[in-house]
Amino acid sequence: MKILIIENEVYLAQSIATKLTELGHICETCTSLRDALKEKDFEVVLLSTSLNNHDLTPIIETFKDSIVILMVSYISNDTVSKPLSAGAKDYIVKPFMIEELVRKINHHQDYERLKKQSINIEKYLDYTFKNEDDGFDFTNISFPLFITSSSQKKIDSYVYFYSKKEKEAFEFINLEEQDAFDIINKTSDSTLLYIINYHLLKKQEKKEFAEIIKNKKAFISSLENIEENNFKTIELLSQTNIFTHSDILPIEDYVKYIVINYQHKFPDTELSKKLGISRKSLWEKRKKYDIIKKK
Repeated sequence: MKILIIENEVYLAQSIATKLTELGHICETCTSLRDALKEKDFEVVLLSTSLNNHDLTPIIETFKDSIVILMVSYISNDTVSKPLSAGAKDYIVKPFMIEELVRKINHHQDYERLKKQSINIEKYLDYTFKNEDDGFDFTNISFPLFITSSSQKKIDSYVYFYSKKEKEAFEFINLEEQDAFDIINKTSDSTLLYIINYHLLKKQEKKEFAEIIKNKKAFISSLENIEENNFKTIELLSQTNIFTHSDILPIEDYVKYIVINYQHKFPDTELSKKLGISRKSLWEKRKKYDIIKKK
């Protein structure tokens, strides 16, 4: 990591540079703001506020894309509040341990990386779901809320746009994971949860799930209709085919999807014929996936 140290106390600047260099960083030092303004392309700038009462705003603006950490002898409006308002990221009071300085640097580096990642993920999801948002109504939502649809993407978009509108991050839980129930139990009742693959649970598991979810603030996704459920359920209709040019499902997943979503439309004889399997095989697959035959 390239670090610029702007400090008029030469011994202090050299001491900091030596310790950071030993940790694998590349350091340069400046003793004046004039020299510092000639520099560029540093990831981190350590800026002393003891530079003969100079206005620090120009240097902070010059390095607006860097992590600027103030090194202050005392806390005041001029040494901390104004520079932070101008764009500095943090401050550390002299004298300080180099470990504390490194902790602050690592913290802000992680923050900036995650912020950029979050922005790009949001752009990608806005693009991915741009055709799925058909004016979702988020009024009078009560939790837990079960959502059914033939399209997982449709449910994903509903939860995403709710989260975006409410500015509330959700915790994602996949019921295929062995520790899913434990994770749900350990989460706070105020934490927004998005739980998928409810339709994969067996009968007894669904009963257990109902107990642990009853006081949770959760969206629960299912790709089949939900029967014998006392919780509020909504259905999202998808006008687009679930299979896109980029989706190639494993054969077993394809068969499972067809059985779940079309068994109420075709008798077993016709459904098994369309799948290219026998009625006995169709019965075996229902048993394997714990699919209840719709009447």
